[in-house]
Amino acid sequence: MSEIFTASTFAGVTISLISYALGAFLKRKFKLAILNPLLISIVVTIALLVAGDINYSTYNEGAKYLSYLLTPATVCLAIPLYEQVELLKKNFRAIAAGIIAGVITSMTTVFVCALILNLSHQEYVTMLPKSITTAIGMGVSEELGGYVTITVAVIIVTGVLGNIIAEPVCKLFHIEEPIAKGIAIGSSSHAIGTAKAMELGEIEGAMSSLSIAVAGLLTVVAASIYAMFL
Repeated sequence: MSEIFTASTFAGVTISLISYALGAFLKRKFKLAILNPLLISIVVTIALLVAGDINYSTYNEGAKYLSYLLTPATVCLAIPLYEQVELLKKNFRAIAAGIIAGVITSMTTVFVCALILNLSHQEYVTMLPKSITTAIGMGVSEELGGYVTITVAVIIVTGVLGNIIAEPVCKLFHIEEPIAKGIAIGSSSHAIGTAKAMELGEIEGAMSSLSIAVAGLLTVVAASIYAMFL
């Protein structure tokens, strides 16, 4: 199988898309939160690479083309926000406070966990961008001297967990305000969580989309400050 990946330019893209399609099918059929399409695609892809003894760099030669779409896909999240711009103006202060609280909570949680687990400075800064989109998080991690590849993995895990538990957590704490749901999901679990917010409603999706951009920018500044704490 390794020869197929070496010979074909788009073998990595093909495997990634088929794995995601399988995950989407399972999610629609069984309607279980744990069957997140991204999570399923990661598990299936890893299993294929291990079974076929395929080097990651060989796989990534084809899969890297999907990464080029990451930034434009994130920018497209501005569309639902534009549709709810009047709601944003009306609740600006509450929305701003919610996003700032989300960023500070994320940074503080990482700091406390780093102290408890006795992480090194490099490991600590690797975790700081966990709640922002990969496009921004990779740059933050690299700038602070973290392990960029681990940062990507942490960001994905955070997003998948947010996608899975967002709705149950909102129900558990009786959070019914759409704006509050969107801000909480977007500031804690970036674009992957926003996919769940969009399933919950248009307002939730729009507010979550806003949180991705603003929380990302705030995290760039906050991470630089928190990096000095350890």
